[in-house]
Amino acid sequence: MLLKKNQSQILLDKCMGRSLSKKNKKLHKDIAFVLGNGMSRRAIDCEKLLKVGTVYGCNAQYREFDPHYIVAVDVKMVNEMIEANYHQKGTVWTNPNKGIKTNTGINFFSPHKGWSSGPTALWFAAQNGHRHVYIAGFDYQGLKGKFNNVYADTFNYKKTTDSATFFGNWLSQTEKVIKEFTKTTFYRIIEDGAFIPDKLGPQHTNLKHISLRDFDNTFEGTIYQHRMSQNTTI
Repeated sequence: MLLKKNQSQILLDKCMGRSLSKKNKKLHKDIAFVLGNGMSRRAIDCEKLLKVGTVYGCNAQYREFDPHYIVAVDVKMVNEMIEANYHQKGTVWTNPNKGIKTNTGINFFSPHKGWSSGPTALWFAAQNGHRHVYIAGFDYQGLKGKFNNVYADTFNYKKTTDSATFFGNWLSQTEKVIKEFTKTTFYRIIEDGAFIPDKLGPQHTNLKHISLRDFDNTFEGTIYQHRMSQNTTI
């Protein structure tokens, strides 16, 4: 049965910038991918996800590809996108802030939660009504106590030698989304043996932790096999 077209679906169609078949519209409505920037995300071919669901990216991901939405709450990152003229091409969402260089071409959350970019993107996806939300790159822990981010050592990011970022607030914000949207099923994609915080444990019946292999079995061809072999035990 086709979903009735509502404001969220109209916005999705507009943001995707292409004419979708009725089947693909329902697919993009049902499935979302929220991409954080923990190193585990390197195994996923983000471009291919655009064809099977709605993609919510965060921060510097605009440097690599064009998600359906990109969420950045750090003023420096938003201004970087503006300087690169990405706000004229992509769909950028952020919180109101006087430090942002222009309001033209920028979408603002109102009211906004004051959260980090990843949890904000996760909330946005759930709020838009997706029934199945896949979460990648939400690693939380550092790498042997050091900064864990795909974009480490690049402009506006810390160095790989810097201490790991405190993730307590980010974790609490993620849990709040899972608790609020009980009818949404969340799938956190992790490497074998990856850290599973107690706050994201089995007490949440709408949250599942799935391996990269299981994700690839569901969405065939979306995993870089050579990177998966580096990141996880097959």
